[in-house]
Amino acid sequence: MHFTGRTWRPPYEANSVIIQATSGCTYRQCRFCNLYQNECFRMSPIAEFEEDLEEIKSYQPYARRIFWTGANPFAMSYDNLKRRALTVRDSLIKCQTMAMFASIRDIKDKEVWQLRKLRAMGINGLSIGVESGDDQTLALADKGYTSADILEQCGKLDEAGIEYYVVYMTGLAAKGGGYRNAMNSAALFSRLNPYFVSVDSLTLFPDTELYKMQQQGLFVPAGEKERIRELQIFINSLNIRTHLLANTVSNVIPVTAYLPYDRQKVINELQYVLDNVDETKLQEYRRNLKSLG
Repeated sequence: MHFTGRTWRPPYEANSVIIQATSGCTYRQCRFCNLYQNECFRMSPIAEFEEDLEEIKSYQPYARRIFWTGANPFAMSYDNLKRRALTVRDSLIKCQTMAMFASIRDIKDKEVWQLRKLRAMGINGLSIGVESGDDQTLALADKGYTSADILEQCGKLDEAGIEYYVVYMTGLAAKGGGYRNAMNSAALFSRLNPYFVSVDSLTLFPDTELYKMQQQGLFVPAGEKERIRELQIFINSLNIRTHLLANTVSNVIPVTAYLPYDRQKVINELQYVLDNVDETKLQEYRRNLKSLG
């Protein structure tokens, strides 16, 4: 298999077969991220892609779901995505879905009719790190798009019938910004149709722009209890039926819920922590977190 650079997949794709479609990231400007800083974006040559498919076929010929790696393979053109999707279908006759990371920016250059065709070919399951639905927070993180862009581009995915998953990040709005971020993000997400919402919590690493801003006094991180309250507000304000997964290692208190049915249960679990666990103990967990892998 031709894996180069950092190979990363979401926890919920643990059972998917992995193939490299791209490496690196087309953007590399998010102020909290250091995953692909030293990698230039590169599309895997189609010959390599075909060789890897043959290798997959030799040991998992009946694979039903494949995850294409790279920070955002959906940045490829419609024609390139189409060619690779059809190549997968030719090699793995039982494959039903091809999932991958995507950015809001990657959807902009694709028409709804193109998205529908990609869906028909099996591309279905885009993990989108939107991080926030609050314009002030999006600008602080330098995401390169606005809440209006999120609404428009995810609307195209809904129209095309492509399943997608969005990421929300607590603590990204800095100290004092959690309530605003939670309320505005929940209001926006409630107008979308994500199959589930994955929640991470901001962890600053030394080689990120936000870490440098913290050192300069330009960014003050939110405390752990503020983040938990932010998550409570976000959950309480989401008005859609969806799965919420706040159980990655970045979350000091891991929780999962099927909303709206588990709403009060999870809010109560988080409230118990707020009432009974000391802030310093929660901060110690964050300080000892060396990586998110």
